[in-house]
Amino acid sequence: MTWSHYSLIIKSFIASTFILTGMQLPLQAQDSIQYSKPSWYFGIAAGGNINFYRGSTQQLNSTDMAPTTFHNGNGVGLFLAPLIEFRPASSFLGVMLQAGYDSRRGGFSRVTTPCNCPADLYTNLSYITIEPSLRIAPFGPDFYLYAGPRFAFNVSKAFTYQQGTNPAYPTQVEPSAVKDNFSNIKQNLISMQIGAGYDIHLTAQGKRTQFVISPFVAFQPYYGQDPRSIETWNITTLRFGAAFKFGSGHKMVVPVKEVLPTVIAAVIEPDVTFSVNSPKNIPTERRVIETFPVLNDVFFDLGSTEIPSRYTLLTKDQVSSFKADQPETFTSGNLTGRSGHQLAVYYNILNILGDRMVKNPSATIILVGSSEKGPENALDMAKSVKQYLVNVFGINPSRIRAEGQTNPKVASEQPGGTIDLVLLRQEDRRVSIESNSPALLMEYQNGPNAPLKPVEMTVLQEAPFDSYVTFNAKGAKEAFSSWSMEIRDEQGNVQYYGPFSTNQVSLPGKDILGSRPEGNYNVTMIGKTMNGKTIREETAVHMVLWTPPTTEKGMRFCIVFEFNKSTAIGMYKRYLTDIVTPKIPKNASVIIHGHTDIIGDSTYNRQLSLARANEVKNIISKALSKAHRNDVNFKVFGFGEDQSTAPFENKFPEGRFYNRTVIIDIVPQSASSN
Repeated sequence: MTWSHYSLIIKSFIASTFILTGMQLPLQAQDSIQYSKPSWYFGIAAGGNINFYRGSTQQLNSTDMAPTTFHNGNGVGLFLAPLIEFRPASSFLGVMLQAGYDSRRGGFSRVTTPCNCPADLYTNLSYITIEPSLRIAPFGPDFYLYAGPRFAFNVSKAFTYQQGTNPAYPTQVEPSAVKDNFSNIKQNLISMQIGAGYDIHLTAQGKRTQFVISPFVAFQPYYGQDPRSIETWNITTLRFGAAFKFGSGHKMVVPVKEVLPTVIAAVIEPDVTFSVNSPKNIPTERRVIETFPVLNDVFFDLGSTEIPSRYTLLTKDQVSSFKADQPETFTSGNLTGRSGHQLAVYYNILNILGDRMVKNPSATIILVGSSEKGPENALDMAKSVKQYLVNVFGINPSRIRAEGQTNPKVASEQPGGTIDLVLLRQEDRRVSIESNSPALLMEYQNGPNAPLKPVEMTVLQEAPFDSYVTFNAKGAKEAFSSWSMEIRDEQGNVQYYGPFSTNQVSLPGKDILGSRPEGNYNVTMIGKTMNGKTIREETAVHMVLWTPPTTEKGMRFCIVFEFNKSTAIGMYKRYLTDIVTPKIPKNASVIIHGHTDIIGDSTYNRQLSLARANEVKNIISKALSKAHRNDVNFKVFGFGEDQSTAPFENKFPEGRFYNRTVIIDIVPQSASSN
């Protein structure tokens, strides 16, 4: 069998030598007549516009005004346009021109008028559109991208307004529909589009006339698509369709050449460098005096005015046993780990508030409900909180005022926003706690917008960030579709981690070592390339588990940032300068790590979290400099929305609020130098 294997290799080598030296017999044939690929195509494109209305409208024209403002909506309209396309066969660039009928028809979401009658508004808004585009085929002639401006000329501005009757009065006669034209419609619009398509050839190549069908999709954002010169209505469009095209090629004589050997190009393996950085000492436990901020909000479930079950609600008999610095004594649901411990604080917010109001009988609060259903629904939410504080903690009702409004003072949903609107609207359904009583408020703060006083507690911090083992797979993001790890100890026990898609991954040392004081490990990186090939690379690492004395304590502080902001608000700047900085011991280490929620792009969120962490570092550094101190060692991390390091889950609004945070760990010299 061995000789047979080598014999086959020798025969293959001899055959290859004959081929490469030209000793093969060439195939000969007569020249043939074929036609080149067309450079010009003509045809027609047809499809459907999925139109998304955002913003609001109420003034229909000079004589018609709806009694209630319409917000948002959607609809489907027809797109039909002749087209011309020029794309030389030798170039990946080309141009396209479409001009035809473009419908932006749709209907707004139903509203309820002051008479408790349902009302609907539909529009047959339509345009003649001219759409020149640059065509780019980066991966071959068939798949292409295109982008360019859109010039639209209004041809229809009709609307239909229909108001129903009050369900409480079934004998009412439904008013006739109002059919008219919108006023203040812009006659000309200039916007933009970007799209992609794929050419499917219906005739064999080489034919004179060639037919092509091209499914396509296009996105036309709301920029420039505000149809009226008044109010805030704008339109975003997603277009799906297909184009039927034909073109004529030029005659060419194609000689049939000799058959040449096929050359197989060598496959270049992706360049990925794998290494492991394991700290000399991996602290896994550190006692921390944690100052945990308390948000001034109670978030309510959509459609309900009752306090959600995830909040911890006590009975009268339990009030005397409740302690604000040990809220985990009373928890609701399955809260485990660091996130669970800290959420146990937050989910006891009403009990912490009630306890503080009992101990400070002169303190008063205002409960401001916010609901997308209006002030009355919001007031019911606020009354639910008031009723709990009065019935369970015995607070005098005169010390609590309840109010209702549609939007909170600082709303999560911003005008014109289009991303993750469901999550943002969940966050805006809440009851905010306002107070002017210093006993309830954060140090040095006053006024209704000041945060509640944080909770201070002693906790066992697990796996601080200076103890993480870092696995570096440089180039993996570009080379692999995903990669994972096998970590094998001396006894052959294997742990599996992954899959990952980033160049760097950090894992707590205790997760790998468990209860072992130290160990030698072989770490194998397993990468899957884009074409399905498996790449393996192995390295060895020695890990040591070290636990500092339990008498040494660190400190932890947190500040919460506003949505999509990297600049700390003024009250937190003063808190970091006047409260946190003076508590930093001489020669201590300050570990600062920033986080975000899951809303938005992951790359952007990582940059945002790092900007937040550096903002906190700069504030503390300036305060230290004013005190003539330069003895503090800073470590700054930005983890973005990384779920493996996020302080909280993102399932509920309160978790997302707390994930918009920067955490400051202060480690004394004796603990940080070991």
